[in-house]
Amino acid sequence: MKLTEKLGLAVLHKMDPEAAHGMSIKALKAGLAPMPGPVTSPRLKTHVAGLDLPNPVGLAAGFDKNGEVLTPLSRTGFGFIEVGAVTPRPQPGNPKPRLFRLTEDKAAINRFGFNNEGMEVMARRLADRPKNAIIGLNLGANKDSDDRPGDFAKVLAHCAEHLDFATVNVSSPNTEKLRDLQGKAALGALLGGVIETRNGLSRPLPIFLKIAPDLTEAELQDIADVAKETGVDAVIATNTTLSRDGLRSGHKGQTGGLSGAPLFDKSTRVLAQLSQLTEGKIPLIGVGGISSAEQAYAKICAGASAVQLYTALVYGGISLAADIAQGLDKLLERDGFNNVAQAVGSKRKDWL
Repeated sequence: MKLTEKLGLAVLHKMDPEAAHGMSIKALKAGLAPMPGPVTSPRLKTHVAGLDLPNPVGLAAGFDKNGEVLTPLSRTGFGFIEVGAVTPRPQPGNPKPRLFRLTEDKAAINRFGFNNEGMEVMARRLADRPKNAIIGLNLGANKDSDDRPGDFAKVLAHCAEHLDFATVNVSSPNTEKLRDLQGKAALGALLGGVIETRNGLSRPLPIFLKIAPDLTEAELQDIADVAKETGVDAVIATNTTLSRDGLRSGHKGQTGGLSGAPLFDKSTRVLAQLSQLTEGKIPLIGVGGISSAEQAYAKICAGASAVQLYTALVYGGISLAADIAQGLDKLLERDGFNNVAQAVGSKRKDWL
């Protein structure tokens, strides 16, 4: 990590976490973050769900909720970027404080509740997006909506023109009863509506599904079945957890979704299980606790075609993206893989 970035992180960690996040967005706007440009190599180039990625290391949704820093983010080394979540109408989210650092655990707990400026604002910002980047949008539903499944399709239809992919997010624990949409019948109906909307677009795009880590084997089987039946293009595994096992931080009792290092093993097991259940026929994006090239590689070997990170940036800085991509290239070379696809699922059994 560069000295200036290390000093900047030290300052941010003295601030309220949500205020610090706002400052990190301002720093990106001002060009104060490391921007090495695209990180790629013949080994790192990855084809996932119809997308050609320069490398398989993506930014998870939640960092740039409102699409404010698309251009600077595209220069930080990520292979793809997911923004949002966005709902049809703006909403403030849950009362503050709603974000907590668990420094001893290299983790965070949030209960944001889909705070965002709405799809109108996001669509305007996406219209000015960098053209040489792969950018997706995390779709959400308004908390007070009478038709939550319809909200996902509505956001997709409004913003699709400027997107490379879209993610159906039914896995946030911070919107009451949202996770109920992961049930087989509800999920099938929701995805059916979104995919019908996608199919009617002038330029159809891949649809991803983001799931929670707190699922039983039977629930995972249902999700695998629905994903295959509806023709989802990829599954993102996983969002935050409600578990608090093994935490040391004083904030461990806060309500919300836990992300970061403690999630790594749990989310990777879910990933491996889903890879087995889908027989490798649906691409998987591995998320949860990644803070090193070795952990990104472990997700790939467990069944992920690409990975995403977010919470690790709180502790390692934005330069972590390029570091992980470069380290992943060396690990693939070390093990004799010519590309990421050859490594996918190569050690899945270790996680089952």
